[in-house]
Amino acid sequence: MQSEFVDRLLTCVDCRSQFVFTAGEQIFFLDKQFKNDPKRCKPCKAKRAALGARAGAAGAHGAARTETRTECSECHIETTVPFKPTQGRPVLCRQCFQGKRVASGNGPAALLAAAPGYKSAAPGYEMSAAADALLQPRA
Repeated sequence: MQSEFVDRLLTCVDCRSQFVFTAGEQIFFLDKQFKNDPKRCKPCKAKRAALGARAGAAGAHGAARTETRTECSECHIETTVPFKPTQGRPVLCRQCFQGKRVASGNGPAALLAAAPGYKSAAPGYEMSAAADALLQPRA
């Protein structure tokens, strides 16, 4: 049986040089169900990845995450929040925020249980610590 894949020449969108899209890479793309051919040669792809790594946790599209120092409306300690507070709305530190969620029953397990179509695996289901950690707001 002859392979339907043959090496192809593609043009890099960054440097406009030609690079080989090998039959093995095409099979890999098919296995991973990638729909599009690669757009960049390996050096340009590596350069782009390095730029992204340097941006770190800057967020989507290179936007810096907003951090604002403010006072907690409950305990009045100084805290930092990941948003710009709105005038007239209370701002809570992490401890007060989590305390309110637990007291009001709005924790991750309660939110999942209230979701349409949610069915627990067994009566008395408790969310694992790992799943709960994924749903916690980042500090």
